[in-house]
Parts: sequence; C-alpha cells; structure tokens
Amino acid sequence: MRSFLVSLLTFLPLLAITPSQAQSSSQLAQVVEPPMRRVELPSQAASSQELEAQADQLRTEKDFLDAMDYYNAALSKTPKDSRLWNKLGITELLSQRYPEARKHFERAIHLDRQSPDALNNLGVIYYLGKKYKNAIKEYQRAIQIEPESASFFSNLGAAYFSKKEFEEATHAYSQAVQLDPTVFERSSHSGISAQMSSPEDRAHFEYVLAKLFAKQGDSDRSLEYLRKAMEEGYKQIDDVYKDPEFEGLRTDARFTQLMATRPPAIPE
Repeated sequence: MRSFLVSLLTFLPLLAITPSQAQSSSQLAQVVEPPMRRVELPSQAASSQELEAQADQLRTEKDFLDAMDYYNAALSKTPKDSRLWNKLGITELLSQRYPEARKHFERAIHLDRQSPDALNNLGVIYYLGKKYKNAIKEYQRAIQIEPESASFFSNLGAAYFSKKEFEEATHAYSQAVQLDPTVFERSSHSGISAQMSSPEDRAHFEYVLAKLFAKQGDSDRSLEYLRKAMEEGYKQIDDVYKDPEFEGLRTDARFTQLMATRPPAIPE
C-alpha cells in the first residue's frame, strides 16, 4: 500500500489518545510542552521534489510540524500538485488538526477529482466526526476509481458497521478480505476498523470476521477472530454452532478445544 495513503487513520495510536481513551474517566488531561521543531527551515533553493522527499522522511519519523513546513514549502513551488495537498492533509490528520486536514483533502480533490487516496482520506475525516453517511459516500467514490483497494472496502465496512447496517458492512468486509486477507491484521494496529463505538460492536465485528474467514476456508484466521470475539464478550457466541459458515470449522479439533475452554472476556 502506498506510503501516503491514510487507511482509516493509519497512525491513530500516535495521536496522543484514541476516541475510546478520551472517554475514560481514569485518564486526566495534562499540560505538556508543544513539540519542538528539530530541523532547519526549508531551503528556498531546494526543488519541490527535494522538499517533498524531506517532508516524507520527517513524517515517517513522526516529526509532523517540520513535515508540514516542508510540504508547504514544496507547495509554494508547485501549488497545483494534488499529491502534495493530500500528503499535507495526512500530516495534519496525524496531528489531529482535522479542520485543516479536511480543507487540504478537499483542495487535493479539487485539483484531481480522480484521486482515490484524497477521497478516502476525506472519508476518514467524516468518519472521525461520526458523519458516517458522508464517509460512506467518499469511500464509494474512491472505490469507483480504484476498485482493487482492500483498505477502501475495509473503511467502507467500518462506516456501515458504525451505522449498524451490518449486512452492508459484512459485504464490504467480504470484498476487503477477497482482495487482501491480511487487511484487518494491518488495520487492527491502526485501526479504524477496530475503533468501534462500543465493546458490543467490537465483539460483533470480530465475530463477523470469523464468519468471513471460515467461509473462505481460512481456519487459522477464523479461530483467531472467534477467540477475539469471546475475549470482547460476544454474547451470541453459541451461534457458531448453527451459522452455516462454520460448518467446516466445527470438525476442527482446535475449534472444539477453543469452545471448551471459552476464553473469558477481557475487562475494559
């Protein structure tokens, strides 16, 4: 996947706190010193390409303020470069500057209406604002342009899931799995698809993935997500004995052992 693609908030753990953490009464807000810039200001003699390369490196190193300086310097030389506006928006997104990120994703789309990455990333902004209908619209536009992106379908599924439209979510997730069976393993580290609105939704999400992988004959991943569903406290776990997707898995000795041990739910 391209390094400049934000796949549904790819670096959420790097953004100080997640939405679920922000709601925790056990965490206290702390006053901290603002991040300091640690590199020299962009050189006016440098080319747009050189400035962009430096900005990419700074963003990789999580030096977002300096990266923004270098992207802006590159844009001063090539102001109609849609890719640069998208990269600047990503960096602002990672810095939790959501209004600025949205403005610059929209700028990227204005310059290139066929930019699936900018459309996807604008969908991320809407998702974070819980404007799921708008997010779905942007993800669908991205998919129309690039229908082979598992990440786009994963993001679409997450938005449907948050709207409680589980049939549509399952269909989108199924498309994602067909394109890339590891897509959820990657997004779980970042994971907008893992950022469900409640423990019940997260547990349901894990169970849905277990069904998808069981249907595809991927017993290892199916069992992994069944375990996660139980650890998240999925209350309808006994449906595994009647859902047809698990028919083949039910003959696996590992399934029998997992259901016998019943891993306890992990407390929040």
